[in-house]
Amino acid sequence: MVMALGRMSAYIAFALLAGGTTLGLAGIDLVLPAIPGLPNAIGGSAEAAQFVLGTYAIGTAMGLLLFGELGARFDHRNLLVISMVMFALLSALAAFAPTMEALIGLRFFQGATGAAPAVFAPGMLRALFQDRQAIQAIGLLGSIESIVPAIAPIVGLWLLSLFGWQSSFLFLSMLSIVLVAVLWGLRGILPTTGNGSKGTGIGYSYLRLLRYPTYLRYALSQAFSLGALLTFVFGAPVVIVSSLGGTLTDFVVMQVSGITFFVIGANVAARLAERFGAERMILFGSSLSCAGAIALSVFAVVGSTNTALLAVLFVPMNFGFGLRGPVGFFRAVVASNGDEARGSALVILSVLMTTALGTAIAAPFITDGMVPLTLIVAVISSLSVVLLIVLKPIAQD
Repeated sequence: MVMALGRMSAYIAFALLAGGTTLGLAGIDLVLPAIPGLPNAIGGSAEAAQFVLGTYAIGTAMGLLLFGELGARFDHRNLLVISMVMFALLSALAAFAPTMEALIGLRFFQGATGAAPAVFAPGMLRALFQDRQAIQAIGLLGSIESIVPAIAPIVGLWLLSLFGWQSSFLFLSMLSIVLVAVLWGLRGILPTTGNGSKGTGIGYSYLRLLRYPTYLRYALSQAFSLGALLTFVFGAPVVIVSSLGGTLTDFVVMQVSGITFFVIGANVAARLAERFGAERMILFGSSLSCAGAIALSVFAVVGSTNTALLAVLFVPMNFGFGLRGPVGFFRAVVASNGDEARGSALVILSVLMTTALGTAIAAPFITDGMVPLTLIVAVISSLSVVLLIVLKPIAQD
């Protein structure tokens, strides 16, 4: 049952929040096709061009912490509008950056402002809907976000071929301006969250939040489960081509199959959690994802090179996370004890850090075949299950 804002207003509010989080993600994937040509366009080296992606990611991480802190003190609706205005301005400035160094600097701040919708969306969705529908909304939001890495590079390549490298940044700016205009005109349908609500304010901090065993249980298990999945995705193209004798088409097929089952899992998670219980669904989904990671390790150890089988074995990791992801994220937000902005920020930051660490550990062994990558992924995924079991006795619902 949708709360007082009304069913249609809640759906419109969801669409606005989804648009904001999608723009933040598109800041990397939409720009990706333009990266190789940047040295010729504005000078600098190919190595420096990679920092155009890297600084955006670093800025996103800093933005998560910044807006998590600001969200504990100010109305999330105002912060959301301000962040999108800044994102639009910085995107436009990036399109006219005269040098690679200037572009890299602007990308840091662009990433920071683009992080705001991801911080505020979970708390707003919780305020818009009752528990089951909030989980459904988080699952649908995750489904939309999972499609962005597949679609945005295609759009970016089309823009690049027709209008040049600046067009991706201008496109982001124009979309942000449209979103800001709609947000401002319809800001009344967004719920009032933040600004000193329970669990927020000066007396609370990230450190205090990290002392809650229940929050840590949900947040870290979420990070390890999704971090393991993303670590494998980031390393898979190289090992498929260099070790299995496959092609990037094989990787695309694997990704499409995985995303399809993630979307299915994410959109039935709320219903299953209501029937079987959230705790069971989180543990089952984590265990299924872990079983998929272990199956991939067995595939690698026995020396199989069957890329079709690889795509099949990749499905349980995605479906399992789809089942636990929306429920686990929602429970982490609830466990933040009203400090929803900081709680959401730390969950997302933990996912990014786990993925970065897993990728960094796997990088030196990436040319040694599938075995090192899958074993690292299996260990990370196993930690998700271990945390759920070990921390349960000291966690309070």
